Amino acid sequence: MNERCHTLRVSRPDGPAAVRVIATDLDGTLLRSDGTISERTVDALIAAEEAGLTVVFVTGRPVRWMADLFAHVGTHGTAILSNGALVWDVAQAQPIAERPISVETLVEACGLLRAAVPDLLFGFERLEGLSIEGSFLGKFTGTFSAREGTLEEISDAPALKLLARQQDGDPDALKRTARAAAGHLLEITGSTKSPLLEMSALGVTKATTLDEWCRGLGCTAENVVAFGDMPNDLDMLGWAGTSYAMANAHPSVIAVATHQTVSNDDDGVAQVIEDLLQG
Repeated sequence: MNERCHTLRVSRPDGPAAVRVIATDLDGTLLRSDGTISERTVDALIAAEEAGLTVVFVTGRPVRWMADLFAHVGTHGTAILSNGALVWDVAQAQPIAERPISVETLVEACGLLRAAVPDLLFGFERLEGLSIEGSFLGKFTGTFSAREGTLEEISDAPALKLLARQQDGDPDALKRTARAAAGHLLEITGSTKSPLLEMSALGVTKATTLDEWCRGLGCTAENVVAFGDMPNDLDMLGWAGTSYAMANAHPSVIAVATHQTVSNDDDGVAQVIEDLLQG
């Protein structure tokens, strides 16, 4: 990749570090609560790229939920999706790297999880779309297609993400139970305030994939400023040399991040970028 190397700096407790990469989550972080990206934020992303920084989206979203946002990925044309399980080439509309869960692991993990939480319903994210048990979506009324079938029928191929939802329950308690049951097989996290688990292959997180991608640019964690708001951002925020939790973030995220900014609805990411470029 032909990236420019500039030496903008951000204040850190142990001294300044050269900033080359801005890594940001989307929902609840870069995007406002209505799912839009503000004009101020768009301007900030463009200004960062023009200053020689590389902006990369690092999101739990699957590729099918990215069409309206790909225009803002920057000149490198890359996005890290599905909590690190997919690195996507936007210009070519094809994967650069995939880190899926094997069929054997899916089957074993689903058995353990259902034994621990009998009312769980499962879904599988793949490049070709979502496959779900018949009642997985519950009362959700969004307009997208999904392959429906029994658990045995839909667990017939590797998946980028395993999803599991409970009709009612506490999402943090659900994560604790799931990790006790299948944490030796999968990375288990969540990005919503509902009891919905998002699971990746062991060792696959936003942080591990971002680390690999940054090394391809000749960067390390010290050169990265990261933003997030939910538990699926924890590894990335803990890895990055400088990290920001949104004011609206989950308490665990605020505890891990090195800094805090204002909420997503107040353009917190844009505010930090503007300050960084002015500093």
